[in-house]
Amino acid sequence: MLQHATLAANAGGGGLIMTIIPFVFMIAIFYFLLIRPQQKKQKQRNAMLGQLKKGDKIVTIGGLHGTILEITNDIAVLRVNDVTKLTFDRSAISHVTTAGSSDVVLDKK
Repeated sequence: MLQHATLAANAGGGGLIMTIIPFVFMIAIFYFLLIRPQQKKQKQRNAMLGQLKKGDKIVTIGGLHGTILEITNDIAVLRVNDVTKLTFDRSAISHVTTAGSSDVVLDKK
């Protein structure tokens, strides 16, 4: 009877490892399919926001197209047409359509 108890205890230890392995496998899948790509995308977005400069043509998250007139750490002033200037948070910029030159004409008169 003592031998049966010892064998049962040894078999139970292997079952615990076999129970944990699928959970570890699922965590690894979540990391490589969800977390890592999201971190990569966020890093690219932060790099794009860091490289913004005067004259870049951009699109905001709301779909507004404009050209950057002024940019600070957290504010961007956009020229939408010849007359209209709008102020946006830097984080509201979705993507750059074309990189502009640094010599932007502010007023056309």
